[in-house]
Amino acid sequence: MQRTSSIGRCVRMVAAACLAGAATMATAAGYPEQPIRLLIGFPPGGGGDLYGRTIANELGKHIGKPVVVDNKPGAGGNIAAELMTQAKPDGYTLLLAMSGNVGSAPAIRPSLPYKVPDDFVFISQLVETPYGLVVSGDSKIRTIKDYVAAAKGGKLTYASTGAGGAAQIVMEMVKQQGNLDVLHIPYKGSGPVMTDLMGGLVDSFFAPYTPLMGQISSGKLRLLAVSSEKRIPSMPDVPTLKESGIDVVMTQWYGLAAPKGTPKPVIDKITQSVKQAMQAPEVLRVYRADGAQEATRTGAAFKDFVLKDIANYKRGVERGNLKVE
Repeated sequence: MQRTSSIGRCVRMVAAACLAGAATMATAAGYPEQPIRLLIGFPPGGGGDLYGRTIANELGKHIGKPVVVDNKPGAGGNIAAELMTQAKPDGYTLLLAMSGNVGSAPAIRPSLPYKVPDDFVFISQLVETPYGLVVSGDSKIRTIKDYVAAAKGGKLTYASTGAGGAAQIVMEMVKQQGNLDVLHIPYKGSGPVMTDLMGGLVDSFFAPYTPLMGQISSGKLRLLAVSSEKRIPSMPDVPTLKESGIDVVMTQWYGLAAPKGTPKPVIDKITQSVKQAMQAPEVLRVYRADGAQEATRTGAAFKDFVLKDIANYKRGVERGNLKVE
């Protein structure tokens, strides 16, 4: 009797597994049957919002249903990330993941309401942009060498758009590598930074440079160096930090993620549609307009990149003894 009972249980378990697998395949085959929501952790109008909306518009054409942007700003993008991890894992809620909410945040905020990578399925990276060190166009500092020389004497300040954010952590790496004495002045947005930078109240600004290209091109700002591995093709005269003797290579990046448990066939369909969308001339035009570069990592390669990014940020946090202020 016991053996018969065991066999019966096994049969039921196999049948249940087959039914679950069939249901998943059926769901994937019909996916998507409704619009897809893309959570973006920033207000409309910024660089992250632009990158997210651009891929959302093109992705909808290839996947067969509209991809609707849902802006959920706050906490450096962490609010949007938390909302995604709480969503049903059915492929109808995606996140514009980025170096802030899934890279630097886990490195400096151990009590986040979500875990990386456990609560995420990393679908595809979209774009990367280096950080840039900028000064006012009227500044007496003309080059990165001038900046380093002045910073050795502890006479400079730098602004970032938030204490404990990705930009501050990377700039702390720059300070450590270059042995620079630069005082951090945190702001709550780039608007106030621009006002004080132009007014001479703060000496420099460290941030992703692409949203600043208008002011850089007009001469209102001067870009001293970028944090990429190589020089930006559109700005060949701007050196990298690395070639300037400061061995820091970090980028701000954006990609797409889904909640843990989203069926693989659904993820595969999204991935293929993103690949097609990323080949669209309009997407490439927007992404490259300010010097950003499209990124092609998907799946496991994207996840590995995120884990390495977190590890780099953690080293910066530990060496700089940084804490959320």
